[in-house]
Amino acid sequence: MKNAARVADRSFEFRLTVGAEPPLGGAAKRGFDIAGALGAIILLSPLLLLLAMLVKSSDGGSIFYGHRRIGRNGEPFRCLKFRTMVENGDEVLARHLARNPRCRQEWEATRKLQHDPRVTRVGTVLRKLSLDELPQIFNILRGDMSIVGPRPVVMDELEFYGAAAECYLKSRPGLTGLWQVSGRNDVSYGTRVAFDRHYVENWSFSSDLKIIVRTFPAVLSSRGSY
Repeated sequence: MKNAARVADRSFEFRLTVGAEPPLGGAAKRGFDIAGALGAIILLSPLLLLLAMLVKSSDGGSIFYGHRRIGRNGEPFRCLKFRTMVENGDEVLARHLARNPRCRQEWEATRKLQHDPRVTRVGTVLRKLSLDELPQIFNILRGDMSIVGPRPVVMDELEFYGAAAECYLKSRPGLTGLWQVSGRNDVSYGTRVAFDRHYVENWSFSSDLKIIVRTFPAVLSSRGSY
């Protein structure tokens, strides 16, 4: 809790100092995001409807899951996904980590579990193909996220970023990004932070286009996706 409070204070101070600065990429990047999100919603609407039906029919629970993440300038937002976990996921995770010290170490190091007991059967497939993240198109349209950017994190994770948290907070989190096309969960968390910092410090419109192109084979190969 103390770490989270320190990060919250730091993100608030950062918001006060840079809140008036334009976001990474300015109007050009935002315009591209809006056009891309609208086009994706139109083209992918049949797929989105099908996936929503699969999630609902799997266990009768909710279709979407909105997890609290930290966005540009430290502003929190609900990051939308198709629900891939059981409804009582927090309880299941707590019991699992209490019984499995190795899994607890894995969770504390990466905030991920390769074999997560909370994930449903339908959710396993959606995660493997990264289809669970498609609802973030609506986050992009709202301005919470960008098509390309750092992976959205929770407040506690910013503690892992150290000085690189400033770079993260300058940009909108992305549906895809340098980490997603460079191995995802197969790389360490420190490497992920380095990817985010490199992306922000060396941003260009052409680099965004290259990452988008690299996203398709990365998703099809499912490398580091779980």
